[in-house]
Amino acid sequence: MTAKRTVLVTAHTGRGAAVDSARLVIGQLVDAGLNVRVLRAEAESIACAGADVMPASEAAVQDAEMMIVLGGDGSLLRAAELARPAGVPLLGVNLGHVGFLAEAEVEDLAEAVDSVVRGRYDVEERMTIEVTARLNGQLLADTWALNEATVEKRERMLEVVAEIDGRPLSRWGCDGVICATPTGSTAYAFSAGGPVVWPEVEAMLLVPISAHALFARPLVVSPRSALALEVQPATAGAVLWCDGRRRFDLPAGTRVEVRRAELPVRLARLHGVEETGAPFTDRLVAKFDLPVQGWRGRTRP
Repeated sequence: MTAKRTVLVTAHTGRGAAVDSARLVIGQLVDAGLNVRVLRAEAESIACAGADVMPASEAAVQDAEMMIVLGGDGSLLRAAELARPAGVPLLGVNLGHVGFLAEAEVEDLAEAVDSVVRGRYDVEERMTIEVTARLNGQLLADTWALNEATVEKRERMLEVVAEIDGRPLSRWGCDGVICATPTGSTAYAFSAGGPVVWPEVEAMLLVPISAHALFARPLVVSPRSALALEVQPATAGAVLWCDGRRRFDLPAGTRVEVRRAELPVRLARLHGVEETGAPFTDRLVAKFDLPVQGWRGRTRP
């Protein structure tokens, strides 16, 4: 006997549109014969019959085929904390603003769910980074990020020395420094002046924020590189943020190390949305509303 397919549905319950969309998704999946789970903290708001209520734990994603996330990029980053250890792919439905991580827009919701039911999707892996912070050998933080890890000033200007592959690069007086993945290149790093990196490019970014220095350009380094930031004794301390969700206080003298993590985040890509050629270019144009009037394309013989 073939096991029944299972999908976990989660939503930003603070948004009425997300709750309504969750009910539609659950109904469509149940009607198609799939087993549906919802998280206990969201079940009362969604109030949809036919779904199994689960705690936000490993059990919620165990043997799940996919996790459908209704909300913005913040909702998907939150869902990644649950899905990543289990290797469950995420399908984001954008109800936020830019929604760069989302695969579908809310107006295409029914079609997106139909693609899931029919199995018309692929799964791509997005690189993540592992982040540690130590002070005099004492571990202060041991975490990870999909988008970026940022060391930021707490009060006054941050004094920090950047290191790449065990060698010092530069000392900056700045508001902070971003260590980002290609996925995060269109998030905080982009706002700080960093380059856009295509998701399939394996690399890490080092982006100073408002640095008072002649050399403070964003850098793109090897995915095998080890990045380190040392908070200088003269500074008032700093704060480490990972994906804007996990926060750690960093006393003066703390050393933060960033490397590529072994465990990726898996994202579902629907057929017909990400085709060969330049799909990420289309995503950039759509999300940033870039002007492309006048483009004629390649002349065919």
